[in-house]
Amino acid sequence: MPDSTISKSPLPGLYIVATPIGNLGDISARAAAILASADVIAAEDTRVTAKLLSHLGLRVPMTPYHDHSDERARAALVARMENEVVILVSDAGTPLISDPGYKLVRDARAAGRHVTTLPGPCAAIAAITLSGLPSDRFLFAGFLPNKAKARADTIAEFAALRSTLVFYESGPRLAAALGALAEGLGNRDAAVAREISKLYEECVTGTLSELAARYADVPPKGEIVVVVGPPDEAAAEIADDATLDAALRAAMADKPVAQAAKAVAKRYGLDRHNVYARALALKDRA
Repeated sequence: MPDSTISKSPLPGLYIVATPIGNLGDISARAAAILASADVIAAEDTRVTAKLLSHLGLRVPMTPYHDHSDERARAALVARMENEVVILVSDAGTPLISDPGYKLVRDARAAGRHVTTLPGPCAAIAAITLSGLPSDRFLFAGFLPNKAKARADTIAEFAALRSTLVFYESGPRLAAALGALAEGLGNRDAAVAREISKLYEECVTGTLSELAARYADVPPKGEIVVVVGPPDEAAAEIADDATLDAALRAAMADKPVAQAAKAVAKRYGLDRHNVYARALALKDRA
């Protein structure tokens, strides 16, 4: 049965279109059809989108839309949506996933414009499928902060979550990020996927410390996704405060407070700052 959701004359409004993350052959027939019908394409980088349009044999007007686009640019696009087909694309993958766009969608909805999405490639989802790590529950966290303290604080927020974690990263920062993840989450199973759907696609698995060592001297090239498995079943042993206290007392029997708290936090996938505070409280009551 023909797909009737995109006709030869689509409704005016905003169309959020996923584009290939590497292999241009991954563009869907539906996405190609709506691109051909567009009055304007709002692109994160018009030079990148021009390559896709050339591959499809299309010539469509484009306008930049990125993190630095101001309110006037959004207002102009929303105004055009009343009578025209406006398409939003990012450089690659699904728009709004660690890319600009949610403000445009919000404003379009507030103005009563027709808004729809054409699903397709997404690097985060593709990496999960490659990793072999649990996929029934996951959290996409985008890019970690660049500065060490901010990065450690952000990682600490995820330490107790019993879910797979997904991050985007760049080659030069990868080893430091993997080391920080090992420090903050414990030495969990993980995967580094890069160049997904491209000629040199690879997905390397191992523990966080193993992967940090692998990439310490030779930063990889390309677009990178880091997938980190959930805490192991040992974390389930921490069921209540009494169990945590027992683990801390045992660790403090032969370690300084800070080292004991760090070891227990890493073992159970807990926020080490919170565990350290509890260890200090136990020491004061001793």
